[in-house]
Amino acid sequence: MAAVKQTISFEDFEKIDIRVGTILSVEDVAGSDKLVKLQVDFGDFRRQILVGLKKERANPQEIVGKQSLFVVNLAPRTMAGEISEGMIFDIGYSDGIVPVLAVPEKAVGNGVRAG
Repeated sequence: MAAVKQTISFEDFEKIDIRVGTILSVEDVAGSDKLVKLQVDFGDFRRQILVGLKKERANPQEIVGKQSLFVVNLAPRTMAGEISEGMIFDIGYSDGIVPVLAVPEKAVGNGVRAG
């Protein structure tokens, strides 16, 4: 198991905007051997979020329609010529296991905040 990261203040934690979103679609990113492009519904807004799922899942389409947690206040980032407007909040990648989605226990409204 990895060591616990450096302690941060509660104020630093409050800067991270983690919200529930429903994955509407998953599309390949041309020219990338790992990235897919998600369209995610957050209720009042939608975002395009790039995720490295191609090598992690035999069928990335299996996550369409699922709710998951996302960080929505990261600065946009260009990868493989596409813009990512957030980050999926998954479990396991940093520990070298096949990641799984961080999902709510039961369905909640899109855009509901975590924390």
